[in-house]
Amino acid sequence: MIKNRDIVVVGLAALDSRIGSNVINLAHEFAKNNRVLYVNYPIDRFTMWRDKNDSVVQNRVQRMKSDEPNLVKLEDNFWTLYPATILESISQLPANWLFDILNKINNKRLAKEVNKAIKRLVFTDIIVFNDTDMFRSFYLKENIGAKTYVYYTRDNMIAVDFWKTQGIRIEAALMAKSDLVVANSTYLAELAQRFNPNSFYVGQGCDVSIFDKKLIATPPIDMEPILALKKPIVGYIGVLFNLRLDIEVLEFLAKSRPDYSFVFVGPEDEAFSASELHRQSNVFFLGSKQMEELPAYLNYFDVALNPQKLNEVTIGNYPRKIDEYLAMGKPTVATKTEAMSVFAEYTYLAATKEDYLALVDLALKENSPEKEKAREKFARGHTWEANVNEIYKRIEQIEKA
Repeated sequence: MIKNRDIVVVGLAALDSRIGSNVINLAHEFAKNNRVLYVNYPIDRFTMWRDKNDSVVQNRVQRMKSDEPNLVKLEDNFWTLYPATILESISQLPANWLFDILNKINNKRLAKEVNKAIKRLVFTDIIVFNDTDMFRSFYLKENIGAKTYVYYTRDNMIAVDFWKTQGIRIEAALMAKSDLVVANSTYLAELAQRFNPNSFYVGQGCDVSIFDKKLIATPPIDMEPILALKKPIVGYIGVLFNLRLDIEVLEFLAKSRPDYSFVFVGPEDEAFSASELHRQSNVFFLGSKQMEELPAYLNYFDVALNPQKLNEVTIGNYPRKIDEYLAMGKPTVATKTEAMSVFAEYTYLAATKEDYLALVDLALKENSPEKEKAREKFARGHTWEANVNEIYKRIEQIEKA
């Protein structure tokens, strides 16, 4: 375990945003034994204009104009920095030479703010932990004089159109020059190894404390009519977006098993709203729920699903929802991907819609209290502490080499 070090965390997630992220959980775990400076990403000119009515952007602009401190202590060992700078908007520039010139300028602006903070905090012997901030933090190690630079890959970002113009080139170069690359899926670790042999799978943390059958007293009101049908319930919890989920698989299942109830909990995109699923009498869309409500729905599923589409965006993702499903002991059928290989012993993995149908039936047939306990134990081992310990182990390896 690494203790009493100074860690600068940068990335694509800001503490003042409305969306949680792996890196925020990891940073809080780092801070249990080390001093952590969490750097919120600075805004760029285009974002400041485009999202001028967004509360996050407004707060950032107001903070730069006011006397409000930009270095804030949130808890013991944990500070956050709101960089008092604006960056140039360069991600879509097609000319490599121009991008590189402006990216160096952006990096210097960010590093100037970080250097002010680490001077005030008297940070030394610094570890940089970079959560996929491939552009703004490309030169951060040299610009702040850090000892060790760790690049964290948790999504195949360059498969997304926004990142392709410069990300394909820049992320490969950043991985190559990093001291260490860590990934939350085996697939992403293998991609990274093409550029840096010091690339490792370190697992994924997940707080499943609320996903506990013992905490569920009664079913949600909108589940009661479905339970009254006394049919096996096959369900999915999460965002229902066509980019990530295979509607064809779900339609095939619902039509093939009219004696099962299919329950979907989460917001839908237009493709799902227009799908045949809404015309199936055995399909129920229950809409978005608060995070703390989700276990009560999952508790009444007989089988849980994660019918991912296979594409460049999804193939390497670590599916945190699988940990949530398993933490409540649920038989789970999911799309077979390389990232899902770590769950192979505890889930049913399907390659086709016909596989899905057969495996849902098998999951219902084979379930037992013993299997449920094994799933729960496995999922509850995927803690943030275990995840961070794997990262520490790899950092120690690199620093001792």
